Amino acid sequence: MLLEVVTFVEITRAVAMVRGVRLELITIGWMFAEAAIALGAGILARSVLLTAFGFDSLIELLSGIVLWRRLSAEARGASIKDVERLETRTARISGVLLVLLCAYVLVTSAVGLLLEIKPSGSIVGIAVAAIAIVAMPLLALAKARANRTIRSVALRADVAETITCAYMAGITLAGLGASMLLGLWWVQYVAALALLIWLVPETREALSHDEHGEGEAPRDNGSTPPAGGS
Repeated sequence: MLLEVVTFVEITRAVAMVRGVRLELITIGWMFAEAAIALGAGILARSVLLTAFGFDSLIELLSGIVLWRRLSAEARGASIKDVERLETRTARISGVLLVLLCAYVLVTSAVGLLLEIKPSGSIVGIAVAAIAIVAMPLLALAKARANRTIRSVALRADVAETITCAYMAGITLAGLGASMLLGLWWVQYVAALALLIWLVPETREALSHDEHGEGEAPRDNGSTPPAGGS
């Protein structure tokens, strides 16, 4: 009887792990599209807000690839030491990129406001942000359900990052909408600065992960995950 229970639990976890891997592949695909579209639209519109949103999506894409590799290794029962080393290197790169992103948002927003550089509107940017607002919470819910069985610290933190992406998309949509509909061009810069509410903690987390080295991730003890990024 005990053996049957153990076997059932193992099968259930294996199924949930496969689901988790598929959900992370969906995340990677979306983040790639979101980053490419938002960055391209942001550059064309000279929008700091939209460019920052796209750049953060690019950083989340790197993190998503690492988590996908980690879950895939766990699903195969393979060693994840190499993945953990990759995770540490990615955190180091992400930390540096996030520092640059925060500096970019601060400097360009300040200069844009002082010199009254008016960014253009972007229907494409509004569309990608609107889709993210709807899709990210649904994706986070699906990941959370899978993680009830998997009980992965890394996946649980990724759920928080996915939800954060929805918040950042909301700020981006509000800034672009106010700029285009009401003619309040400066709102885009204010909204870009508001993104720092999530970007700064995300930067601290990435740098903190780097400082802790390449050790194994802590076991899941049911604690609340740290706040993540987009």
